[in-house]
Amino acid sequence: MWLAFIGIVITLLVFDLGVLNRKVREIPVSQSLWMSAFYIAVAAAFGGWVWWELGPERGMEYFTGFAVEKTLALDNVFVISLIFTYFAIPAIYQHRVLFWGILGVIVLRAIMIGLGAALVSQFAWVMWIFGAFLLATGVKMLVVADNMPSIKDNPVLRFMKRRFRVTNELHGEKFLVRLPDPTTGKVSVWLTPLMLALVLVEIADLIFAVDSVPAIFAITQDPFIVYTSNIFAILGLRALYFALAAMVHRFAYLKYALSLVLIFIGLKIFWNQIFGKLDPAIGLSVTTALIAGGVVFSLFKTRRTGGAAQA
Repeated sequence: MWLAFIGIVITLLVFDLGVLNRKVREIPVSQSLWMSAFYIAVAAAFGGWVWWELGPERGMEYFTGFAVEKTLALDNVFVISLIFTYFAIPAIYQHRVLFWGILGVIVLRAIMIGLGAALVSQFAWVMWIFGAFLLATGVKMLVVADNMPSIKDNPVLRFMKRRFRVTNELHGEKFLVRLPDPTTGKVSVWLTPLMLALVLVEIADLIFAVDSVPAIFAITQDPFIVYTSNIFAILGLRALYFALAAMVHRFAYLKYALSLVLIFIGLKIFWNQIFGKLDPAIGLSVTTALIAGGVVFSLFKTRRTGGAAQA
């Protein structure tokens, strides 16, 4: 099953870069929606196979994990949109950043999930820390849901600008360019704004993984279910980015639903530790209801203005 999963992911990435987006171009919203539907169908088919091979409990854990990771990753869209806006990255080059970014995510999530699995298997009390962390994060998100990070003040961005040569303008789809130094005239390697955007997208993914990895371990501690649900959710979200970015303002209240999801998962950890494992069907039902409620409420409240939330 691991080999099948790896084969599916490699095939999807090759198909994406080598066939659909071989040439640099702007991704239309219609293609974004169709590709997202395709990725969701692949993820659902894989989940059906998991259900068939490993049983209903593992199947429900997979679908619950996929739903949680997909929703938590939606918050990442807000930040990625801010990053592209700050660096004035045209839509024609955004897919290139997202594609190479997903390769970093695949590696980073594997490392974090591997560490998480090792900690949980060796130290059962780690789950109490995960639960407390998710509760605190959920409450914090609920209180400061409207606050967005400042790209300009990002310490990594300031570090890169101090330590590396950075061009002021884009150079097509290039992340690195060789240019003469304005002082010495010596040709050297410069970073482009596209590279800075890629680094910040990777860091944003890493920060969001700090929330999502404990959340998925609260649902299941099976590394296979944890990793596959993570990667399928992220792959599909990147495909959906261009459609979501165009209507991100319509999901003004989704952050509150995400906060409640984290709080529920944190409480679920404590329930599991004290009373025994909660029925996976309950976890899937509550998670789905919270996510659906957040989406529907957001669309309802922004229906008249096309974006501005009604008081």
